[in-house]
Amino acid sequence: MEYYNNLLDLMIEKKATDIFLRVGSNIRGRINTSVEVIRDEVLTIETMSKIVEAITDDAGKEKLKSCRACEFTHWHHDYPEKDCWRFRVGIFYQRNTPAIVVRKIDLNIPDFRSLNLPPELLKNLSNERRGIVLLTGITGSGKSTTIASMMKYINENLKRHVLTVEEPIEFTFKDKKSVINQRELGIDVGSYNDALKQFALHSPDVIYIGNIRDAETCHAALTAAETGVLVFSTLHTVNATSTVERIINFFPPHHHALIMDQLSFLLKGVLSQRLLPLADGSGLIPAYEAMVLSPSVSRLIRENKIWEIPRYLAEGDIYRMKTFHQCLVELVESGKVTFNTAIEYADKKEELELALRNKGLMQ
Repeated sequence: MEYYNNLLDLMIEKKATDIFLRVGSNIRGRINTSVEVIRDEVLTIETMSKIVEAITDDAGKEKLKSCRACEFTHWHHDYPEKDCWRFRVGIFYQRNTPAIVVRKIDLNIPDFRSLNLPPELLKNLSNERRGIVLLTGITGSGKSTTIASMMKYINENLKRHVLTVEEPIEFTFKDKKSVINQRELGIDVGSYNDALKQFALHSPDVIYIGNIRDAETCHAALTAAETGVLVFSTLHTVNATSTVERIINFFPPHHHALIMDQLSFLLKGVLSQRLLPLADGSGLIPAYEAMVLSPSVSRLIRENKIWEIPRYLAEGDIYRMKTFHQCLVELVESGKVTFNTAIEYADKKEELELALRNKGLMQ
């Protein structure tokens, strides 16, 4: 265990968000967006087996046997700032040998401004009494941190009962103005669907579902929102349009009209994120696309004119809406990200390059 704790110390020291451990490979960490060698040592099967044995409990060992993978979180007790760090661990097999990915969770939950996201938009969404709010993006794009900041805002400012269902629990909360109950899949409840079937008995005002992965979970989330609960969740979609399409396509075609009608009044907002390296190399900053349920967006969803949504986002400044294209232009204009970085992360690279060149922002 001491060896593993030393790796966590190294991870914190190097400011890596993740470390990657694999038999026959160097120890690598994700620093900003790059995976780099942080220790030259090559891991052996004996070392990896000892780490797995040390960090998994009986339930984890059983799951590794049956599923060849397990996931859990734990605190780091040996680091001086132990109260600030929690880690999410994924163990799996590749080439019949164990591999481990550890993600660092900074429990100093940031406020909206320090996230470099629009504070008023996040406040407005957090203050909603019912509906669905979705945070989207690829793995590692900051969705969990943004959700945690919204839970923090609710906890500090509103008198609510918040019920979360997570796999596993990452950020933990102490009750302030709100009561927050956090349930972990596999420990406190069997599945998202089980938890959502039980929610009516627990009188929540706000529900956080770790991830919507299928039609059953999506249907349960929509039903919860219809009953007067505010539902937060995440999806691995890249922008607002693809998020709406993904939800609709969870269901068979003969249900699409009903789902579009539900979304047209329940989908309060979609915030899609991508983390970009800062121009000075000091860290990451989110580029985002924001959609809220304006009358025009509601109508487009109801009438199945999803392809028209981006144009209304670009013109929806009054509602604090924004496209990725607009956000990337602003980040380059402010000097926070470079021309090349913005182009790399753009959906429509040629269109963004033309817009930046027209503004004299060539690299």
